[in-house]
Amino acid sequence: MFKIASIVGARPNFMKVAPIHRLFKQTDAFEPFLIHTGQHYDEKMSKIFFHELKMPEPDLYLGVGSGTHAKQTAAVMIELEKVFLQETPDWIVVVGDVNSTLAASLVASKLHIPVAHVEAGLRSFDRSMPEEINRIMTDAISDLLFVTEHSGMENLKKEGISDEKIHFVGNVMIDSLVEHLEKAKASNILQELNAQPGEYALMTLHRPSNVDNRTVLRGIFDAIDQIQKKCPVYFPIHPRTKKMLIQFGLEPRIREMNNLHIIDPLGYLSFMRMMSQARLLLTDSGGIQEESTFLGIPCITLRENTERPITVDMGTNQLVGSDPTAILDAFARVWSDKTDEHQVPPLWDGHAAKRIVDVFKAISQGKRTI
Repeated sequence: MFKIASIVGARPNFMKVAPIHRLFKQTDAFEPFLIHTGQHYDEKMSKIFFHELKMPEPDLYLGVGSGTHAKQTAAVMIELEKVFLQETPDWIVVVGDVNSTLAASLVASKLHIPVAHVEAGLRSFDRSMPEEINRIMTDAISDLLFVTEHSGMENLKKEGISDEKIHFVGNVMIDSLVEHLEKAKASNILQELNAQPGEYALMTLHRPSNVDNRTVLRGIFDAIDQIQKKCPVYFPIHPRTKKMLIQFGLEPRIREMNNLHIIDPLGYLSFMRMMSQARLLLTDSGGIQEESTFLGIPCITLRENTERPITVDMGTNQLVGSDPTAILDAFARVWSDKTDEHQVPPLWDGHAAKRIVDVFKAISQGKRTI
């Protein structure tokens, strides 16, 4: 029996691990072990996500909390080394590109524990992003690399990763979306917020490049001020963004925007309901680019680049950066329905987790080696 430790650290990880962990538990060949590093500091939100995704309580909660990238990565490494030495997993599974992903991969690799990276090969080609460094380093030391889109396969091959390590399986984020979309319809969040389906914009904003620079942040909200005059904008505010709006003295101006509705962060099902019924999305999130593409909702991404190019090439995503004029031009295009046709990318069908678990089954049965 394979003992497999799956690592989660921040909310986006939960949606990616949930369908994989569930299938591991349903298979006699595996002994799944769930570790929550506690990298995300909002314990209440973490608990909501675990409950809504029908995930069991973690076998271990490390509670490392927030900090600088170095402190947080080091704290996760120190705690995980103790766990791996005690539990001796046969494999670890990491997902995405957060600090916990890299930390777990480094510790496991040095203890000669094989590493499987879910959502491998994505590249923004912007090394000023901490996530990009995490992706590159994790992929370089992983033994199995599960890829969501063709660009990921191309990137890994260019970096010298051997073909036998790479598996194109689709997108586990979409697995969670497909599984919970019907359940999300029961959410009464639209009624609570008095939001009319198809008549509002939904916004998320949290990346340091957008919120840690006063000029950039002010420019984004210059554009939002014009947009909220044309349609309601609902904004579940990230704690980091809220802190910087106050620090930069921008909060009084934000309060003057009567049609900008700042709300607390939402649970997974409530957010999914809001997203699925929105006229458009404004975001700097990676996962929302993917989910909006699957749902067919136009997405205006407030970044200069994306590690998910298929959402632009095939999907509903437009990259506009933080320039107010570019944001408003993209909004005008979407609002006037002058949007391009889109397609759902290959293997974004709700069965990515099964393909991943099938690879592990083949390994456990000796049908393939690493």
